[in-house]
Amino acid sequence: MSRYDSLPSRRVQSYVFAALLIVLFLLVCRLVAPFFTALLWATLLYILLSPLHKRAIRRLDFNTHGGRALKTIWAAVFTLGATVIILLPLSFTAAVFFRQIMELVRHIRETIDGKPEIIQGLFERTSAFLGEMSAGHILISADDIQGRLMVFLSARIERLVPLSGDIARTVGVFLFTMFLIVFSMFFFFVDGPYLSRLVLRSIPIKKEYISTLTGKFMDITRNLFFGYIMVALIQTVMAYIIFSVFQIKGSLVLAALTFICVFIPMFGGGLVWLPISVSMFLAGDTVKGMVFVIVSGFFISTLDNLIRPLFLKDRIRLHPLIIFFAILGGIELFGFNGLVLGPIVVILFLTVLDMFFIEHKLE
Repeated sequence: MSRYDSLPSRRVQSYVFAALLIVLFLLVCRLVAPFFTALLWATLLYILLSPLHKRAIRRLDFNTHGGRALKTIWAAVFTLGATVIILLPLSFTAAVFFRQIMELVRHIRETIDGKPEIIQGLFERTSAFLGEMSAGHILISADDIQGRLMVFLSARIERLVPLSGDIARTVGVFLFTMFLIVFSMFFFFVDGPYLSRLVLRSIPIKKEYISTLTGKFMDITRNLFFGYIMVALIQTVMAYIIFSVFQIKGSLVLAALTFICVFIPMFGGGLVWLPISVSMFLAGDTVKGMVFVIVSGFFISTLDNLIRPLFLKDRIRLHPLIIFFAILGGIELFGFNGLVLGPIVVILFLTVLDMFFIEHKLE
């Protein structure tokens, strides 16, 4: 037997090969990292639409030229359809959103300039409230509150000024990212199974574990989107409709805040519509405020309890508090991508943990 076939030599070769594999893997990750967002959302859209896409091509014969051509056509149809469904509402929402922000800023400025006694009274009540709640330990005058608020707003405005100059660059990056999403999604529809097998083969764990994790990832993605994100979008649309019907300034901006707040356990969308109802009562519109509370309480806050079970069907059994912190942590770590990556990482961790317990017979 050659000395190169000895156990120590084979062990050294294994270590060298493993080190080479890790280095190459890190290089591949570094190459793909700039396009991670585009690949992520292309993958998520492909997972969401793949059941419908499979139904559309299930009768095609891919061994014929006609079958392969129809497969490519269906891939283009699904890609363009997904792009239109995303871009049209997004463009409309962005245009209305920025217009309403400008209207809100102008309305606030007109209110401050036209009725300074209202603002001064609010500062005085705030000063008195702080003094009472702190038993006299916090003594701050209305003028001090106003001065500090103005300093705070001035600092925020100064931060927004340089951001306005980056709008063109931001739009350019967004359009390039959308191009990459569309480009990647098309090839996912054309060669999705082949590309997924290529990626899964590079993961050095048992095939049954790969199968379990893949199925879990796809199930999580669909149910997370339909059970949480889609429900939040429906609540946001209802909030926009209600706020518009009641002629509330900045209805779309407030609806966007509702989308964020609905993920907060216990409070949800009430963090947005309750202060609005309080302002109606303070303005003397008691009947309007009561109707607004009833309509908002049912069609915004209660709506998720009615429609979420229709989407989830108990397939994601995770406490809302865990989902909430998973989303917050995901956004902190991954930015906007964390909206879906946070919960996915947590649920996959729990799945791998269950697999570990089963493998080592710890339960």
